[in-house]
Amino acid sequence: MARHQFNISRTSGSVSAPPSSRELTVDSLFRGFAWICAAFIIVLTAWLLFKIGAQAIPAIRQHGLGFIFGTTWDVSRESFGVLPEIWGTLYSSFLALIIGGTFGVAIAIFLTQEFISPRLAAVFRTIVEMLAAIPSVVYGLWGIYVVIPMLRPISEFLHAWLGWFPLFSTDLAGPGLAPAALVLAIMILPTVAAISVDALRRIPYKVKEAAYGMGTTRWEAILKVMLPTASSGILAALVLGFGRALGETMALAMLIGNSNQINLSLFAPANTLASLLASSFPEAGVVEVQALMYAALVLLAITFLVNVGGLAIQQYTVRKFEGKR
Repeated sequence: MARHQFNISRTSGSVSAPPSSRELTVDSLFRGFAWICAAFIIVLTAWLLFKIGAQAIPAIRQHGLGFIFGTTWDVSRESFGVLPEIWGTLYSSFLALIIGGTFGVAIAIFLTQEFISPRLAAVFRTIVEMLAAIPSVVYGLWGIYVVIPMLRPISEFLHAWLGWFPLFSTDLAGPGLAPAALVLAIMILPTVAAISVDALRRIPYKVKEAAYGMGTTRWEAILKVMLPTASSGILAALVLGFGRALGETMALAMLIGNSNQINLSLFAPANTLASLLASSFPEAGVVEVQALMYAALVLLAITFLVNVGGLAIQQYTVRKFEGKR
């Protein structure tokens, strides 16, 4: 009987029939194309590292690890150090991740957990995703003419009353970390929100029904069931958003102040590796170009470590959720 059914399925052209020679050929071609694309990405990355590293070798030999821990960038004395830029890069990106990540996950919950109708949720999601299409320079101009004047009285108030606290030890006279981090948070918001929405939508609806069947409230189901279930996807969204923040250039170059200092204050000017590269390259000589290439390698290394660390945390979360060790 089973053999008879198998023969019928093969002769009737159902989905259980074995693939044809044409389908096997298409599958082989697609696999080959995918392998070529993967190899091309690896070769391109290696070529970029080789080109940047070749120009950075003289600076690496001259400055060594002192380049990473140095705090002075003086072209006339050929003294270069990027510790303030590393601090500004990580500090501004971390602040942006806190703000943008919080609002991004909150937006994802709002759009997927039946707080509004599906049609209205699609409209809001489109509006949020449109933020990613705005050029970085436009964000920078908006930060200069809107965000900085808006934050200046707030910084003066906080500095007057809480100036003893390191986060408010200076007031916002011009560009600084706070406007840069705020604009950067808006720039990474679409990435975090879109991926978090997809992660929450991939959860079967039966999971939520089971949570309600156990007597949970809506927020208990969201916080104790839905978010832990989608945690791997949300972590991926946060890692991608953090990586985007680390490499952002023009908006930060316009808003962060380009000051070579290390300061905990939210309103103090600072600098980042990306803005240092953007602002220094046009007038850089041979020696400074070598130092800037070294700084580019440092930025690549930071981005790589962040992505590897995020991937490790994501895999650990998945194993913990699935009960694996």
